[in-house]
Amino acid sequence: MNHNLTSLHPYPFAKMATLLEDSTPALNDSEIKLGIGEPKHEPPAFVLDVLRENLDKISQYPTTNGLFELRQTIAHWLEKRFFLNHVDPYTQVLPVMGTREAIFSLVQAVIDYPQTDTTDETTNQLAVNDQLDAKKLTNTDQTPTIVMPNPFYQIYEGAAILAQAEPYFLPCTVDNDFKGDYRAVPKDVWLRTQLLFVCSPNNPTGSVMTIDDWEYLFRLSDQFGFIIASDECYSELYFDSAPIGLLQACAALGRHDFKNCVVFHSLSKRSNLPGLRSGFVAGDAAILQAYLQYRTYQGCAMPIPHQLASIAAWEDEKHVAQNRALYQEKFALWMAELGKLLDLRMPKAGFYFWIKVPEQFNGDDEIFVKALYEQANIHALAGRYLSREVDGKNPGKGYVRIALVASVDESREAIRRIRQLLAA
Repeated sequence: MNHNLTSLHPYPFAKMATLLEDSTPALNDSEIKLGIGEPKHEPPAFVLDVLRENLDKISQYPTTNGLFELRQTIAHWLEKRFFLNHVDPYTQVLPVMGTREAIFSLVQAVIDYPQTDTTDETTNQLAVNDQLDAKKLTNTDQTPTIVMPNPFYQIYEGAAILAQAEPYFLPCTVDNDFKGDYRAVPKDVWLRTQLLFVCSPNNPTGSVMTIDDWEYLFRLSDQFGFIIASDECYSELYFDSAPIGLLQACAALGRHDFKNCVVFHSLSKRSNLPGLRSGFVAGDAAILQAYLQYRTYQGCAMPIPHQLASIAAWEDEKHVAQNRALYQEKFALWMAELGKLLDLRMPKAGFYFWIKVPEQFNGDDEIFVKALYEQANIHALAGRYLSREVDGKNPGKGYVRIALVASVDESREAIRRIRQLLAA
């Protein structure tokens, strides 16, 4: 077996199961699941209709790059949503079977481990497309690095480990508006960096990148030659204004070829279709060309019925606005009812509260989630399980993630129970 498998951490929900294995839930109350970020709103009926109407096409092999009609629909959506002049559906868009597998597989495709042969010919070959700094490839002791936020979506870390790259965790704390201080990253780390993961809107903190943030990352990418990969799966769940995406920042700053930039988008959160496993990667055509070749061997192509249903979903914004309004209603309810009892910070976007644990629970996220489960039958997620300890500090410790995925009525009931718990 691949020896790197032993370096993978248990998934956060496996850690939660271990934490609660000896606990008994409050049996007088029905279970309310706020721990897993699985959308519970109704999926669009018209999308399900398209899926049913095209089940006969399940007999056809799908192509790796997907139907042109889907790529064209995605390109038009990107142009409209992010104010882009032109997105080429032939070279700058690639449908994928959900962004989890795409994030993982992209890492395997783009990370290039330094070779032991340091001849000029080998160095030049490895430096093709300016993806890497040729000079640093002559040093075989420099393990490729992937910079990622901390806390983070654990696929970033797992993908790095299995690509034999080193994860570098960037603490996202209240002091840096939960976006991470990129200026604090040492130069020697940037010299080893081949890929930078950004999650905007962020899971779990709800922070979003500004145009100034993106501009600074572009300067770093140009200087050190790394790829910027932006996970934007929560981009359509916002409250005041739509977040600025990576490609939008590229266009605004004159980077119309999206050099060294790729984005991930999905129908899971936007359209309440997590089981459809439908998303896409878009951006730098040179990266996507090589990534398409990788995926041809990987064999992960979206079934044609799913593609046709996806076209219907990407073409419609009405259901997205309705979905967004439901989350806005629930966040307003929680802020009004619990804002003075809990340290609730209204996120910029997404459907998570990143809550600092009350002092009556010793500021301990494990103690708090156990109390929620045992005394209120509410599932939440301990923040430390979404983070890694760096220099003796875990930026998720002392926080709890709550996903507002339950119905409005369940939210009211959860609020009642939490008020009761806090008053005990």
